[in-house]
Amino acid sequence: MKQENILEVRNLKKYFTARTDFLGRPTAYLKAVDDVSFSMKKGETLGLVGESGCGKSTTGRSIIKLYKPTAGEILFNGKVIDSPAEEKQLRQSMQMIFQDPYASLNPRMTVGDIIGEPLDIHGLATAGERGQRIVELLQMVGLNAEHANRFPHEFSGGQRQRIGIARALASEPSFIICDEPISALDVSIQAQVVNLLKSLQEKLGLTYLFIAHDLAMVKHISNRVAVMYLGKIVELAQTRELYSTPQHPYTQALLSAIPIPDPALEAKRERIHLVGDVHSPINLPLGCAFRPRCHYAMPICAEQEPLLMDAGASHMVACHIIHNM
Repeated sequence: MKQENILEVRNLKKYFTARTDFLGRPTAYLKAVDDVSFSMKKGETLGLVGESGCGKSTTGRSIIKLYKPTAGEILFNGKVIDSPAEEKQLRQSMQMIFQDPYASLNPRMTVGDIIGEPLDIHGLATAGERGQRIVELLQMVGLNAEHANRFPHEFSGGQRQRIGIARALASEPSFIICDEPISALDVSIQAQVVNLLKSLQEKLGLTYLFIAHDLAMVKHISNRVAVMYLGKIVELAQTRELYSTPQHPYTQALLSAIPIPDPALEAKRERIHLVGDVHSPINLPLGCAFRPRCHYAMPICAEQEPLLMDAGASHMVACHIIHNM
């Protein structure tokens, strides 16, 4: 039986106005997300990786409509989301775990009220059921019933992120966007949070879009991985396939930066050092955006933008070098 797509993103674009003329009309745009397409199956985890500023978080926020997309279509369970009523339903079925557990929780609300707010908005619990449901959600993420009466400042960073996860689960979603949920946490806590997310996925049948820059952690949690560079996906493949045989020069450079725990092997290996800085997304170069930093750039790379195409075994790559071999 063919597994259904829970999410389809088609030609998604999100541009921000970078400059205006004296009448306030836009004269330049920052192309944060530029023609991104992908789909996700129910129950899978897709890792979305890339350097800071590549458009990972903007992609996630555009999918959940925290940012209004400039262009493109987003289909959730086969239906295009294009009305306020549908967006409210989307927010119940699709939730987000934010990067900063300190900034994402209202300091004036108790933990019980923070977790209970989605229950109230979507009418998911009566007044009598509300308290018990909050306790269940707290216990689901490894916290206790007495934590409901405390305020966010009384918790550690890891505990706050657990509260954020409980809040995301309150509306009984089927899809969760994890926007760098571990980057603000201590290294000792990161594995605990990732293991909690995996456990909840197995228990509740959740689907995750896991946005991160920690490639080792993405490998641990993801079924497939998409690599972004300057607003575009440049490589997309099954996790094992991408990590064992990366094909895009940018992906190869990213993976070469992952430290190896064996000191002898770490000392021997060669890292790929990219030259230059990331180009401005306001004034992108012609052709391939990665060309100014690529060791293998060819004349065609300056003339034509490479398309994301299948290079075999459902391994999608946007690179002239691969498709002209």
